Amino acid sequence: MGGFWVMVSLPVYDKTGNQVGTYEIDPAELAPRINRQLLHDAVVMYQANQRQGTHKTKSRGEVAGSTRKLYRQKGTGNARMGARRSGVRRGGGHIHARRPRDYSYRLPRKAVRQATRMALAAKLRDGEVVLIDDLSFEVPRTKEMAATLKALGLGDVSLLVATAEYDPAVYKSARNIAQVSVAPVRELNALCVLKPRRLLMTRAALDSVRQQGAAGASAPASAGE
Repeated sequence: MGGFWVMVSLPVYDKTGNQVGTYEIDPAELAPRINRQLLHDAVVMYQANQRQGTHKTKSRGEVAGSTRKLYRQKGTGNARMGARRSGVRRGGGHIHARRPRDYSYRLPRKAVRQATRMALAAKLRDGEVVLIDDLSFEVPRTKEMAATLKALGLGDVSLLVATAEYDPAVYKSARNIAQVSVAPVRELNALCVLKPRRLLMTRAALDSVRQQGAAGASAPASAGE
């Protein structure tokens, strides 16, 4: 896909859902273009890394039963038949038994970072980002968090709340709300950004993302990336 040519102007809301300003950002600051293949590869990697890999089935050597042939090979008029534990018989072992395995792997660090920025840029381009001026609670209050999301029109959609830093009060206020997750900017990745329908960000979180994007664009790539 090509680059971005349109500056995005995001309305900034407060906790009551009233607009208190605007925020202009060019998605090209985060990613000059969107590479669908890279996004796909990053999402598949994160999903593979979440697999437990504890599956296991028994081979014919692990199934209980005798190894004796069921009947002699010749003279019966039937097809030849081996032991009861054979994989071709019901109750026998699996011919290609599954074993526990580790599905995890890792893409290059530079590619993972680019995929995260592309995912955020795609959300901005598609108008799926809601910006709030400040989101903080003195103590965890799930009721207040739910009221804020309802005021912003986000009460019935899957949602990721992105904060500039880890905020225990925000996390505890949202953890019991269905389809809502919370993550600081440093923990964002392509999967967690693309999976929910909407993305709620604080102004400080978006500023942090822009600073990281500018630093990544100006810093030379290391030999290991």
